[in-house]
Amino acid sequence: MSLLYLESLMRLMVSAFNAGLISDTSVAGLEIGEKQDPRTVSYILIDTDSWNSLISGLFGREYPSVEGENSSNGGDAAGRAEGLLWYKDSGQHVNGEFSMAVIQANNLLEDYSQLESGPMSSVDPGPQGTFVGVYDGHGGPEAARFVNERLFENIKKFTSENNGMSADVINKAFLATEDEFLSLVKNQWLHKPQIASVGACCLVGVVCSGVLYIANAGDSRAVLGRLERAIKEIKAVQLSYEHNASIESVREELHSLHPDDPHIVVLKNKVWRVKGLIQISRSIGDAYLKRAEYNREPLLAKFRLPEPFNKPILKAEPTILVQKLYPEDQFLIFASDGLWEHLSNQEAVDFVHSCPRNVGLLFMISTLFCLHVTCCVYGCLDLNLSLFLQGVARKLLKAALREAAKKREMRYSDLKKIDRGVRRHFHDDITVIVLFLDSNLVSRSSFRGPLISIKGGYGVSGNGNT
Repeated sequence: MSLLYLESLMRLMVSAFNAGLISDTSVAGLEIGEKQDPRTVSYILIDTDSWNSLISGLFGREYPSVEGENSSNGGDAAGRAEGLLWYKDSGQHVNGEFSMAVIQANNLLEDYSQLESGPMSSVDPGPQGTFVGVYDGHGGPEAARFVNERLFENIKKFTSENNGMSADVINKAFLATEDEFLSLVKNQWLHKPQIASVGACCLVGVVCSGVLYIANAGDSRAVLGRLERAIKEIKAVQLSYEHNASIESVREELHSLHPDDPHIVVLKNKVWRVKGLIQISRSIGDAYLKRAEYNREPLLAKFRLPEPFNKPILKAEPTILVQKLYPEDQFLIFASDGLWEHLSNQEAVDFVHSCPRNVGLLFMISTLFCLHVTCCVYGCLDLNLSLFLQGVARKLLKAALREAAKKREMRYSDLKKIDRGVRRHFHDDITVIVLFLDSNLVSRSSFRGPLISIKGGYGVSGNGNT
């Protein structure tokens, strides 16, 4: 292939940028090796969605994006499932880029998640933004799955009624979703008593009109990667407050809410638990600890309390943080507690910051134009291209799995061979969503970006390995 042809391609990309088909953050650079034959593209980086926009805008058709290390066909707009793993390696939301990944460990996947980008209300015109939800179920998948279907719909409903996004809107949406699920429990309890012992930790993030809202009920976590310009480092900032009885302030809150109950928190097998049963103090669901009518048969004896209670033991109200976003705010990591059991906040932020992004065009150049590709990343040559092209959420999830294997003094390759159910002894279900923030897009309150609705984890078979 001639150098002139590659230069023509570069001019084509510049024209596409000028036409608005690709963003200035999409292209990292181009180097052409002079001594190798065929020519070597050292790196051309562009996110996969921008590549599709480029191709469809210029030629009227799409080329597949890159979505899997073992994939033989194009990317799936709704994500891809491979055995116990589900992932959406990259995509574009109203305020930047995103990456998602889920790994199953339980017999039934209890983690559910979603990303919604576009209108935040049911009426038009309304605020535009990005909604992220991570729902970590316990006792079964029913509550997490229900929240995955209903919470965002309630967000849109109350945003419309309120004529805008607010902390009160999010709080009302949590409580409305709770009421809806408890109504479901009431209808199903007699023929499905297990439904009363099912619950979900719920972590929500909303980016809307340059403001970030973080709401949490349970022990999932949201962490911000913020650039400290003075020292040119990315620092981790934890944004969510966890409701786990292992935290002293949570135990103190429970004692203040239940002053007449000396057994509101019990140390059982070296683990603090609410009423000796559950570690979290807030959730959606867990009807057996919120309404005394379910504290009897046919509920299983292990969930029944020996004494009646006259007010809810657990709460559904989230703790909510509201803050303005600044150009220094680079990205957000939303994850269930399974990730944070193995990685610290700063480790996760450092990992995301160090991962290369926008690699869709690298794959396109190597396949479409039959070039030999050398990946030049941190001085490493000839990287396995399939590994290099994995999304940052998938890489972060696998970093946690490697730590889980190390703690058990086993190889990661051996951990991958363990099937669902048994795998729960080594790690929990894990959900990771990484939301990159483009300050130019975040500041545009009326910007109408791509409409995205992705539900994480759907299609996981539980019969394969990763």
